[in-house]
Amino acid sequence: MATNGKSGIGQHIPLLTVLMLGMFLAVLNQTLLNVAIPHLIHEFNVEATTAQWLMTGYMLVNGILIPLSAYLIERFGIRTLFLLAMVFFTGGALLCGIAPNFSIMLIGRLIQAVGGGILMPLVMVIILSVFPPEARGKGMGIFGLGIMFAPAVGPTLSGWVIEHYSWRILFNGMVPLGFIVIVLAAFMLRDTGEREKPRFDMWGTITSSLGFGLLLYGLSEAGSKSWDDPIVVSSLALGAFLVFLFIALQLRAEKPMLDFRVFKYDMFALSTVISAIVTIAMFAGMFLLPIYLQNLRGFTPLESGLLLLPGAIIMGIMSPISGSLFDKIGPRPLAVVGLLITTITTYEFTRLTLETSYTFILILNMIRSFGMSLLMMTIMTAGLNQLPQEKNSHGTAMSNTLRQISGSMGISIMTTIFSMRMDFHLGKLSDQMNLMDPTFSQAFYAKAGDVASATGMPVAKAQETVASLLYGQASQHAAVSGINDAFWWATGFALLGFILSFFMRDVRKDQRKAV
Repeated sequence: MATNGKSGIGQHIPLLTVLMLGMFLAVLNQTLLNVAIPHLIHEFNVEATTAQWLMTGYMLVNGILIPLSAYLIERFGIRTLFLLAMVFFTGGALLCGIAPNFSIMLIGRLIQAVGGGILMPLVMVIILSVFPPEARGKGMGIFGLGIMFAPAVGPTLSGWVIEHYSWRILFNGMVPLGFIVIVLAAFMLRDTGEREKPRFDMWGTITSSLGFGLLLYGLSEAGSKSWDDPIVVSSLALGAFLVFLFIALQLRAEKPMLDFRVFKYDMFALSTVISAIVTIAMFAGMFLLPIYLQNLRGFTPLESGLLLLPGAIIMGIMSPISGSLFDKIGPRPLAVVGLLITTITTYEFTRLTLETSYTFILILNMIRSFGMSLLMMTIMTAGLNQLPQEKNSHGTAMSNTLRQISGSMGISIMTTIFSMRMDFHLGKLSDQMNLMDPTFSQAFYAKAGDVASATGMPVAKAQETVASLLYGQASQHAAVSGINDAFWWATGFALLGFILSFFMRDVRKDQRKAV
């Protein structure tokens, strides 16, 4: 299945289509439930905290399996592992679609997560083995369609399905598509190279599974609880200790399960840091905008999703194009331009108000998406190009593990900043609404008198109504200010990535000089 540098992308289009469809389904599946959770709470009569395990559990299984993917690829080979991943994913979707109760639904999601956790690093390894470095941008650009397009399409599709049909279609629709991918992959996918039988690292598996699992759990809970919550603190502390222990074990191992020595390659290390920064900035927009649109502006989930859709389409169109540009001009120009656009547009989101027009936000998000489309696969490919062939599986596993952690970190950091700053602004606004202040007192009692005259209610009741109305308005303004402050932090992350992007170089030139 390997190719030489002169072969074109055309011969691999059928294979890439199968891989992209499998990848697209896996990533889409992660985002479909966001809108469906309220319906599932009602359907299965469970608490919101219980229902959240459908998402948290999926993420935890992903976080446990991604670090193991390098070992699994070496042990089972890419063909067998891809088919197994799709069988798990499709079987889990079938179980979710027919689930009679919440427990069965959760089991189905966890089975799906087994497939999803393996698919992303596996598909990247297949692309790296198919394409030589000089043509790898095109392959990774097509791979980026699934990663970037699916998360933005998910809420729109989910909102439309739930508004018109049953939530079960979100899962039942995955089954025939998953079956098609399995059949096509069985005929088209072939193993590359000899299959190895590496030794199973029991202690490495235990420390990585518990360490990354606890880290991701702590980060996800920090977003909904607080950073000083005992469960969050203990999860993060124990997770960090176990990850440190896992790294120490891997550095001492002759044949590590996940090789941390990939970080000795400078461009891989730099691209991994920039990729984590970009992921945090991207997740800030994906998380904060729906809150602003739905909770503060009153738009429906479908309208909120539709606002994100044009940006998703731009990402989908631009991802293969940016891959081709990468092959021609290298990573630095794309990274610099992409991060400059991302930084400027993220800054513009720090100036939202309760009157900001829907059209302005839509256009701004489209421009931001254009900037993002030049980045994700470009930066990742630039780092992976530096690794020798035998390190590809370890590099992809490392990139995806850190991407998962940085995404969770981004959401939890933005949640914390948003909540803290909203409380701060609400406190300031509340201080201004002081009846001891003659100006405010006069305006308040005058307004209460007008309400009492207009409605015929008692003056005391009118005063309560006006006070409630003012507090509601203050809460809205405080929430918008909190979102703006969170976007300030996202702008800072994007700016840091922009500065670092100037240090990127095209490692293919290094390799040509060495020859």
